[in-house]
Amino acid sequence: MAASTLPAGPPSMRPFRLKIGITSKLFLAILLTCIVVALAVSAAGSYSFSQGFLGYLNEQESQRVESLRPVLARAYQEHGSWDFLRDKPRTWFALIRPPGLPPPPDAGNPPPPPGGSLPESELTGLNLRLALLDAEKRHVIGNPRLSQGAQLKPVEVDGAAVGWIAMVPFQQVTTGAAMQFQEQQRQASWVIAGLAVLLAVLVAYLLSRMFLAPVKRIAASTHRLAGGDYDSRVDVHSGDELGRLAEDFNRLAHTLQRNEQLRRAFMADVSHELRTPLAALKAELEAVEDGIRPLALSTVASLQAQVATLGKLVNDLYELSLSDLGALSYRKVRTDMVEILELAVDAFGDRFAEKGIRMHLQLPAGGQAFCDADPDRMRQLLYNLLENSLRYTDAPGTLDVMLESDAAAVRLVFEDSAPGVPEHMLPQLFERFFRAEQSRSRATGGAGLGLAISRNIVHAHQGEIHAAASSRGGLRIEVVLPRTEGVYP
Repeated sequence: MAASTLPAGPPSMRPFRLKIGITSKLFLAILLTCIVVALAVSAAGSYSFSQGFLGYLNEQESQRVESLRPVLARAYQEHGSWDFLRDKPRTWFALIRPPGLPPPPDAGNPPPPPGGSLPESELTGLNLRLALLDAEKRHVIGNPRLSQGAQLKPVEVDGAAVGWIAMVPFQQVTTGAAMQFQEQQRQASWVIAGLAVLLAVLVAYLLSRMFLAPVKRIAASTHRLAGGDYDSRVDVHSGDELGRLAEDFNRLAHTLQRNEQLRRAFMADVSHELRTPLAALKAELEAVEDGIRPLALSTVASLQAQVATLGKLVNDLYELSLSDLGALSYRKVRTDMVEILELAVDAFGDRFAEKGIRMHLQLPAGGQAFCDADPDRMRQLLYNLLENSLRYTDAPGTLDVMLESDAAAVRLVFEDSAPGVPEHMLPQLFERFFRAEQSRSRATGGAGLGLAISRNIVHAHQGEIHAAASSRGGLRIEVVLPRTEGVYP
């Protein structure tokens, strides 16, 4: 049994996929980055403050121990030993009492019970952090259990150590005022982090809009361009990568617009060129059919001429399409351009003489000019150029054909006499179906494809072809074909 395919279902029942635009993606990326940085900075600042605050407290304690050393040294000198402190915490606290606390009662009295003149928390804190050791570092009073990290400083009398004062550094904040201050700083750091996040939201929003505004303009123009609006352009406001992207888009749009114009002109020209011989054929055939013209040899010859014109146009279009696609076969060999040029000139000699155009051929002094080329395509190139001069040069006229050769290239120059081509039309001569109508009209018989095919042949040989005004009042066409260095004489 064949497996059945379940229907996709109505659109309302299809799975919903959230589409996030590039603006939202960039906004979230910048925002998350800023939030992570803000939280990291806040946490690092909080940790750094905690450690720094402990260091500050320990430094204060260290300075306090330094101030106790001379006090304990004088007390030792007065009593001669440390026995006056043993088991007498009141006397010990009187010596090490912090500034601002009320003075204790008589040092000889026993310590009062809890709740006396010194706060119990102060007594306990001091007793845990400080201790007094004798000269042999035996415990006298204070904290009896010192950690390994305790700092020892000598109590000296007459240059000899009579005792040691030990201090246990702070490992954490324990006093009320210090803890309150630390908590205030922690809360302030989180408030700052929250403000930084809000600022990150604003910055991410502005940056995402600023960075993506040109991208959106390019995307909108691309959408219009894809829809056939070849006039679409993007304003360039910067010289960065986005600005260069906008410039490339404008060049692409211009190229597509130009290609579209050429395509439309090509189709119009092809239809016109095909319509002319077809209309003539139809008219003559209708005349024969209606009995207006007899079916004589002259009529057949006229029909044959129209068919030949149509066939040549179709063949030229085929050759042009092949050259545009690069499908023309090129078999490049060591070719002597002098030999090919002489054969081409001989082939056209009678036709030029019949029209009253004199040809002058100028060849290199050595009698040879070799280059790497396809002989058949070079012959086609020369025939096209000679045919162009034959059709469009008024009689009596002159055509100068010059061939030059050096170590870098072979240069071929055609210069004919009047009529010429206006200077502003010279760059368009190699476009298909182009004619300078003022002097080179369609009545001369050309379809305007010969020079376009010639340009493709020259470019296929990595050469260059240019058109300029001739010194004889007509047209000058120069072809430059590169030579392979070190191969040809």
